[in-house]
Amino acid sequence: MTNRARDSRTIRRERAVEMSRHHFLRGMGACIALPSLVSLLPRGAAAAANPLATTASGMPLRTAFVYIPNGAVQTHWWPEGGEKDFQLNETMKPLEDLREQIQILGGMDQLNSTAGPDGAGDHARANATFLTGMRARKTSGSNIHVGVSIDQVIAQHVGHLSRFPSLELSCDAVRKSGSCDSGYSCAYQYNISWRTPTTPMAPETNPRLVFERLFGGDGKERLNVAQRASILDFVLEDARALERRLAKQDQGKLDEYLSSVREVERRIEYMESFGMPEKPEGDAPEGIPGDYAEHIDVMFEMLALAFQTDSTRVATLLLAHDGSNRSFPEIGVREGHHYLSHQLEDAEPREKVSKIDQFYTASFAKFLRRLSDTKDADGTSILDNSMIVYGSGIADANRHTHHSLPCILAGGGGGQLHPGRYVKHKNQPMSNLFLGLTDAIGIEGIEHFGDADGRVHDI
Repeated sequence: MTNRARDSRTIRRERAVEMSRHHFLRGMGACIALPSLVSLLPRGAAAAANPLATTASGMPLRTAFVYIPNGAVQTHWWPEGGEKDFQLNETMKPLEDLREQIQILGGMDQLNSTAGPDGAGDHARANATFLTGMRARKTSGSNIHVGVSIDQVIAQHVGHLSRFPSLELSCDAVRKSGSCDSGYSCAYQYNISWRTPTTPMAPETNPRLVFERLFGGDGKERLNVAQRASILDFVLEDARALERRLAKQDQGKLDEYLSSVREVERRIEYMESFGMPEKPEGDAPEGIPGDYAEHIDVMFEMLALAFQTDSTRVATLLLAHDGSNRSFPEIGVREGHHYLSHQLEDAEPREKVSKIDQFYTASFAKFLRRLSDTKDADGTSILDNSMIVYGSGIADANRHTHHSLPCILAGGGGGQLHPGRYVKHKNQPMSNLFLGLTDAIGIEGIEHFGDADGRVHDI
């Protein structure tokens, strides 16, 4: 590398660090990171040409991975029609108004989730392989081994640009040990993010703790009881002083942002009134905490706030572990999800599982609308400047298949992605898609990942 090239990369990195410096509202230990505001951008930052997790206009480029359990009813999932004139099927109807901001990707496989010589355990393998592309060692002991997940590969390269290198969330239990699925450790089934082949990144399930991590001082200490009254009460003076310095369009944006933070606080307080567990080590009782749909929505809100404030640029959200047997009485499904997924030859169970699939899709659609309605400092939306992968490590849960997995890629990737399509890729490792995403992020030099045998360029 020439000195000129080295100097150029140094300058770009310095610009990236400058862009990632946050402005905060502070008061009595509380700390609220602000969203991107034109008035607070460093001079010339909007035009900075930083290739790493940054758009051409200088905005953060965010990446997230959202996992749904037990695959999807195939006949209700896949669209009908061609690449541009596709018609969304029943499961994806909640995404109709977002069709120009999503891609439905066919042909993505995770063949290391198949039985092979390891026999039963498809659900544990589905979770373990989804973001690693690697085959999990079959063990229920401490000698677990799978691979580094793509979110952590990304975090290794871009984590220095934000307060938190990555964010791991879940609406399920947290289990790090024990035997769960046919001789596989629970660590495989309850984690999708892996820092090393032997170290899962345990997700946070409690919205209160996520909120306090994002807004509680340095993000490491919990707020005391007095501070819990409302974090906004402790930063109002700083907020008023800041508002006087902002351009008019930013004043409205700040007010809208603070209102959304307070609304999330209220929702967490409501959920806590029904009893919020700390970190469950075993299976959480069904429906805990409170309403499952509310839990999902609040965790999606946390993810949206983390992206809005550039607190992180890469995240994972496990909605439920594969093999989850949760029931959904709120949508008229009282049988367990996993149980029903093995009765798909019959019309009634098939329709019930389809309703569960649509339940998850509707929650995802609500999250995407939130990102679409939230503007970055360059005038585009956070969804425009994001890449969100939504899918499962199982295709047909009845037959435990792992080829042509349910997969949606949402967002514009800062102008690098081409949404509004149904793309029927030839069958290939999902790891190829992940390598394509690292290219869009601007990460150089990753030639191998998981079981990749190429790259998906048509995204």
